[in-house]
Amino acid sequence: MLVHLSELLKDAKKKKYAIGAFNIENLETTLGVVRAAVKKNSPAILQVSETSIQYAGLKAITSIVQAIALVESGKVPLALHLDHGKSFRSVAECVRAGFSSIMMDASDMPMMENIILTRQAADFAHRKQVLAQGELGIVKGLEEVSPEEREKLMTDPQEAQEFVHKTTVDTLAVAVGNVHGVVKMQKGNPGLDLERLASINKLIPGVPLVLHGASGLPPEQIKKAIFNGIMIINIDTEIRLAFAESLKETLASNTEMFDPREILSPSISAIQRVVEEKLEIFGSAHKIK
Repeated sequence: MLVHLSELLKDAKKKKYAIGAFNIENLETTLGVVRAAVKKNSPAILQVSETSIQYAGLKAITSIVQAIALVESGKVPLALHLDHGKSFRSVAECVRAGFSSIMMDASDMPMMENIILTRQAADFAHRKQVLAQGELGIVKGLEEVSPEEREKLMTDPQEAQEFVHKTTVDTLAVAVGNVHGVVKMQKGNPGLDLERLASINKLIPGVPLVLHGASGLPPEQIKKAIFNGIMIINIDTEIRLAFAESLKETLASNTEMFDPREILSPSISAIQRVVEEKLEIFGSAHKIK
């Protein structure tokens, strides 16, 4: 069932686990995530990016999520979130479409512009009882910046305190060594600056922190991040890789196969396996009574 993200956050805070936020683009990715959540009796966030909305259409992807949540999830609570909204228009459209959480990502702008744009989105969302996420610090791919540049782009704890106060965001995405993209899966994830994360958490206690670019992080790092305030963990790259690799294998070993249902079913299962593993690591598995 679809519920408001605030319900998931309340339970996660009480039971000290993190909620997995998994990017979806179509029926197959949605089924893989939801079936994993049901199998592990775990809450989960289904999140949609602007590019996925461009690909599938907002009404179509929202309808898929609503239908699958109604038919497949039973009593397992799921929330719908806009990931990396870059414009007020995207935020407004998703709020009107029934999302219970939106993200305004103006992290690549100067801090004051980021504050102004994020506050505008947060004010609009809050009028509709929707949660708002902002991002401070910039999360780049491993191939985009050097280690020295990446450190300069990380979230400053003092600025995080100011940002949260001035924007009134409900959740904050931070840059603490986390990395976007697929290159990290090939060359190795550089790991998290847990000391920086602990400092941020100390200055804004009670504000759920969000870890983007968490694919490929070792379980011990993720568990330490949860201890230091991370309450939402985003996974996208590993889902895409699981889908693509399974699809390639299916087509390579079944050259006469032509039924899309048969071709795509193994990829759904591959996504489900990845998500099930993450839910165990995040500590959210078996938390639904």
